[in-house]
Amino acid sequence: MINPKLNLEKIGTEQRNPRTMEIDTLSTLEIVRLINREDQRVIDAVEAASEQIAKAIDGIVTALKLGGRLVYIGAGTSGRLGVLDASECLPTFGVGEEMVIGMIAGGDRALRHPVEAAEDSEESVVMDLAAINFNEKDILCAIASSGRTPYCVGGIRYAKALGATTIALACVNASVIGQMADIAIEAVVGEEVITGSTRLKSGSAQKMILNMLSTGAMIQLGKVYQNLMVDVRSTNEKLIERSRRMLMEATDCRYEDAVTLLAAANGHVKSAIVMALLAINYEEATALLTQYDGHIRQILAAQKGL
Repeated sequence: MINPKLNLEKIGTEQRNPRTMEIDTLSTLEIVRLINREDQRVIDAVEAASEQIAKAIDGIVTALKLGGRLVYIGAGTSGRLGVLDASECLPTFGVGEEMVIGMIAGGDRALRHPVEAAEDSEESVVMDLAAINFNEKDILCAIASSGRTPYCVGGIRYAKALGATTIALACVNASVIGQMADIAIEAVVGEEVITGSTRLKSGSAQKMILNMLSTGAMIQLGKVYQNLMVDVRSTNEKLIERSRRMLMEATDCRYEDAVTLLAAANGHVKSAIVMALLAINYEEATALLTQYDGHIRQILAAQKGL
């Protein structure tokens, strides 16, 4: 008798894809084109979830403004994608674990090695969240293609018990975690190219949505001016050069001036932009950025109104 908790027949991501039944008979080029056609369905699935994605972004912004953190949890591919998105926030937006944290069932070893049984424990996620002092100010985003991974179920249950806001990101309708969470994002991608291989379409959908969640939140927090990542941490030669080019593009200054301005701004692009546009010094620029919560456009609008 099938364990009802393990019954895969009712999970959309575990069904066989009628369009790929002959994939093992195709040429290499035909395989590539077939996978690409299936991937195009991911775009539509993500678009259909737009309203819930936006709602989740607003929830994240609220939590971060109040001093909370965005915490991703997941197992396997889902967990790795959460950790990836969190780790990219520091070089891209200048924020680290004080704002965004990614946690994977099985710990850091699971990033490189399969620790499949780790996802089956609701208790382990409680220990993981307690270890980072997860609290009611934080917002939890549980990521699970099937929408029922015990590690994620336990995480949402724990977060809700603390009074924290919860987001569920799944790739099936009426998911278990979706029904538990405050905000349910369900990007229904349909059957995978290879049955049950959710690193494919489901993984692509999750990656796209996580991009939107973190990027959308950081834009709303003023960490983007125009379409420039003005809170970038210039930690290597490429990023230093990118910082100079961003300053040139935002202010129409010369390369030499960008080098000088960034040196005066301690390498902080956002401060250098405000300094250049308003012809003020670093201390004045940082004071304005503090006053307007880091929003360059708000500073410029206020200065024009004076």
